[in-house]
Amino acid sequence: MNPLTEQEIRAAFVNCSKGEAKRLSVPRDLVERPWDDLDFLGWRDPRAPDRACLAVELDGRPVALTLRSPAVTPGTRRSMCSICMTTHTGGVSLMVAAKAGKAGQQGNSVGAYICSDLACSLYVRGKKDAGIGARLHESLTLEEKIERTVANLAAFIAQVTA
Repeated sequence: MNPLTEQEIRAAFVNCSKGEAKRLSVPRDLVERPWDDLDFLGWRDPRAPDRACLAVELDGRPVALTLRSPAVTPGTRRSMCSICMTTHTGGVSLMVAAKAGKAGQQGNSVGAYICSDLACSLYVRGKKDAGIGARLHESLTLEEKIERTVANLAAFIAQVTA
């Protein structure tokens, strides 16, 4: 993923108003992020633990979403992320995005089970460990897993922007 600036991220939000995008917390460590290992940038808002955001580059332009999710709580049930296919014990949350445009203004939303820390890219590449049994054995290459992750994320964003 190409590095994004705070201004690019704020301008890329598709499911909130410009005022909301201006007030959202954006990570201050954008320069230090491992951009070469990221398929998307995901973060939780430290001022609002039930809010998460993600930004991705699709078709050469940045697209960002605000997501609602319960605060991360440890659990005992294993769940699988629908974006990167990593299984976690208590590390996957239902994240809900208001639909873009008029549908979102009417209260319509789309949800997906996503890694609570939004570190899907790092789990796929083995740069972050989700514990024993987190990555099921697959015959896919790393590149194919990355392509699947990007395709799953693009499909979720397509549902939000439809």
